[in-house]
Amino acid sequence: MAEENNTPVFQIQRMYLKDLSLEQPNAPQILLEQTQPQVDINLALAAEPVVDGIFEVSVTATVTTKVGDKTLFLIEAKQAGIFEIRNVPQEQTEGILGIVCPQMIYPYLRAVVSDVCTRAGFPPVLLTEVNFQAMFEAQQAAREAAANGGEAAAAPTLN
Repeated sequence: MAEENNTPVFQIQRMYLKDLSLEQPNAPQILLEQTQPQVDINLALAAEPVVDGIFEVSVTATVTTKVGDKTLFLIEAKQAGIFEIRNVPQEQTEGILGIVCPQMIYPYLRAVVSDVCTRAGFPPVLLTEVNFQAMFEAQQAAREAAANGGEAAAAPTLN
């Protein structure tokens, strides 16, 4: 029966919206503008241990939409999940936390951002697909280059 205790475990415990904010600092005047807004989207990832074998992983999207130098609206949404990961080697655990978990969370985040835009009276902002594996590999390469004393190329960070 000792084999059962060493069986790798990966389970979703819960998905939830951890934080959400919408700001329209220049409303209502800016709502009368007919100029096409510029949209800037930033993503951030975080993975934190909660207790032994339980991790919280979150993906945060910050969407800033401007007309000229004035903010039309700003949305920040953080979607999170609690995952159980046990009896998995450390290097595989890092990949699960940096690739697999964010891939599972991201569709929920995309839906939240789109819904908030619509409810705020704007056309939905559709977040594009993200290659979390490429982001993870770039971050790993930057970490290795920094550890070897070399200049790391600019890479997306997993906070």
